[in-house]
Amino acid sequence: MPRPEHKTIQLTIDGREVTAREGMMLLDAAKHGDIEIPYFCYQPKLGNPVGACRMCLVEIEGIPKLQTSCSTPVKDGMVVHTETDRVRHAQNAIVEFLLVNHPLDCPVCDKGGECPLQDITFGWGLGRSRFIEPKRHFVKPLALSPLIAIDRERCILCYRCVRFSQEISEDYQLVFAERGADTLVATHDGHPYVAPFSGNIVELCPVGALTSRPYRFRARPWDNEGAGGICTLCPSQCNVELTVRDEKVMRVLARDHPEVDDGWLCDKGRFAYQSIHVDERITAPLARDGGSLREVSWERALELAGGLARHKGHVGALVGGQATNEEGFLLQRLLREGLGSNDIDSRGGGPVDVELARALAAPSLQASVPDIEFAHTVLVLGCEPLDDAPIIDLWIRKGVRRRGVQLAVASSRPSALDVNATFTVRYPPGAEAGFLAELDAALAGGDAPQDRRELASLLREVGEDVVILWGERLGAQALPALLSIAGRLGLADRPGAGLLEIPCGANGRGLREAGAVPDAGPGYRAVDAPGRGAAEIAGAAADGDVHALYLFQTDPVRELPDRGLWEQALHRASLVVAHASVLTEGLREHANVIFPAESYAEKEGTIVHPDGRLQRLRQAIAHPEQVRAGWSVLVDVARAVGQEMDVLTSSMAFAQLLAAVPFYEGLTLEAIGGRGLRWPAREQARAFPGGARPQAPGSEASDGRDAPAASDGQLRLGTYRPIWAAPEVEISPALHFAVAEQQLELSPRDAARLGLGHGETVVVAQNGKQLRAKAAVRTGVPPGTAFLAEGIAAQSANALTEPFVEVRKP
Repeated sequence: MPRPEHKTIQLTIDGREVTAREGMMLLDAAKHGDIEIPYFCYQPKLGNPVGACRMCLVEIEGIPKLQTSCSTPVKDGMVVHTETDRVRHAQNAIVEFLLVNHPLDCPVCDKGGECPLQDITFGWGLGRSRFIEPKRHFVKPLALSPLIAIDRERCILCYRCVRFSQEISEDYQLVFAERGADTLVATHDGHPYVAPFSGNIVELCPVGALTSRPYRFRARPWDNEGAGGICTLCPSQCNVELTVRDEKVMRVLARDHPEVDDGWLCDKGRFAYQSIHVDERITAPLARDGGSLREVSWERALELAGGLARHKGHVGALVGGQATNEEGFLLQRLLREGLGSNDIDSRGGGPVDVELARALAAPSLQASVPDIEFAHTVLVLGCEPLDDAPIIDLWIRKGVRRRGVQLAVASSRPSALDVNATFTVRYPPGAEAGFLAELDAALAGGDAPQDRRELASLLREVGEDVVILWGERLGAQALPALLSIAGRLGLADRPGAGLLEIPCGANGRGLREAGAVPDAGPGYRAVDAPGRGAAEIAGAAADGDVHALYLFQTDPVRELPDRGLWEQALHRASLVVAHASVLTEGLREHANVIFPAESYAEKEGTIVHPDGRLQRLRQAIAHPEQVRAGWSVLVDVARAVGQEMDVLTSSMAFAQLLAAVPFYEGLTLEAIGGRGLRWPAREQARAFPGGARPQAPGSEASDGRDAPAASDGQLRLGTYRPIWAAPEVEISPALHFAVAEQQLELSPRDAARLGLGHGETVVVAQNGKQLRAKAAVRTGVPPGTAFLAEGIAAQSANALTEPFVEVRKP
């Protein structure tokens, strides 16, 4: 659907001529005119205003009563007064009423020094109180959740937290309980407020009623410094404001970016900063000595890593999603130029033909994040945004709720978005290629199952105004059909439409563009001899053909499919060099050298958002102890194997990257700035290999045949990665309650057939392998299928490699 267009109008506020967009709220127009009107309840991110606090009252000529400026749209020629006696008297009264029961405990309140109520009391209050009766009291503070404390005496009933719960995250847990003077914020069932986005209510609260338990009593605003950053814990790449004191991150706040995060954060991004400053973090080089890892000097660690030179032509490398573009670029240089190998991979979804990868990444086919809000239809395909990129989940909900976007969800596992969807369709786990081939056939007017034809009809009705949000985990076999579907819908060169991929890693897109893939160099340029992808590297290492492995901020034993094969590969490798901040199981058992990795708060570099926006990481705190910049360690390792990279700073690495990637031409760090820059929208996008428009490769899609049937009593296994599946979560004290444990999701019918109850311990077995999990009976799971979590520390699903499992009681 077209973006709303607003004409410009003129109005007068306090004698000043103010220009505003038609439909803008008067309060916002005053802000644009540098005129301050006090308010508490208003927050544009929450949607339509409610006018609950009455603090923003103004006088409008021609209207006898005072009006709430937050809920009054501007009109051409409107004349407004914000400082008359009537207005001031009303504002004084509102402040006095709010302070009747407010405890006035600013010296011990975490909000002190950054509190709107404090500021407005000084600016618009009477400066005295006529109230001498005892104030209302509540038990305080209470744990609203493991992350949030609530002091109900301070609450001014502004509705912000309740509205967020009901209208933004749509978890519907927070309500106003009781009535009158006894009204209070609570969860509807009395249980703790545990939700993926709960921490946003702390930042929304205009007083000290809701405070962060990890930050509580840690610092005062005047003791802190603020530094902008980008969270790299998932592909959402939210812009954050780091609160820093004494070179430590004290808390993480949202740094509103209207085209990336819309001003929201998930709780992983908001609270996992604690992983930066815990004892479990690796802060010095480690080397294996007598079967265990011990701290060594940097000189010794680099000397050991220099042993890679003895394995030239037989070295494989994996790059994790938290690596910057510069790190990925330098590592592929090390592999290709210094060690004579193209065996490097950064993809979590398996190998993709380079021509197909180029076609799917063609600039004309790329949708932006805000397109989700304004599209006519969004198709969520083979991913779970709530787990894979949580803020994308909020963008979708916003589009459905405010713009009437039609949502279609196609997946094997029930989605959190099903309740918002106009249309849902399920396919068996592992049958993604067949499903897309059938949908493609239906769009072409061919024969296909009924639900595929219905989805095709929905997509055809809206023509080209479609955004397809797809996950990298779809797999390579499904992608030719996806490209064909995009062509049939005419998504290329269509403003507000296109494809938007959620990669497996935060910087998955940027690493591919930097050349951290086996069959393409920087900028998707072809290489002379394509190397091996991650799965092939594992097989070759297990067979002895790959002698050494370089793991940059990734642990394949935990992160990639076929845990057993990767354990064999790492065990047989002569040398395993790693960069890591957390000692995960694969590294603990098999790494020979580990360099301490930076957190995103310590890095300098760039990353690429899934929609093609280059964003800049700026160092906010000093490196702890012996941690060094990742790019500089790569330069030192290259020197140890006899290669000179001519890189002395992160910006020099960025300059080399620009020279190697044609469609980055002309970019500068200054142009990227604090808000980033979408390269697909630049003129230089024409330099993309194959052109700006997608060129379909010659490969054919799957024929769409049904997935093989399970044996009697078996369940078809699917996997997913929970939002909390991250080492940073596991070592952050505030998030220990959220650490993901293994659950087997299955249908009520299968649970009854197997005699299992919700929460019971079960054994999941396959070809002599087994793991234990808690049964999670979910009504949306299709009978005959079951789902396990991967990427978690214990009992991870990547130990199982076949499509079917047997489930039984212990």
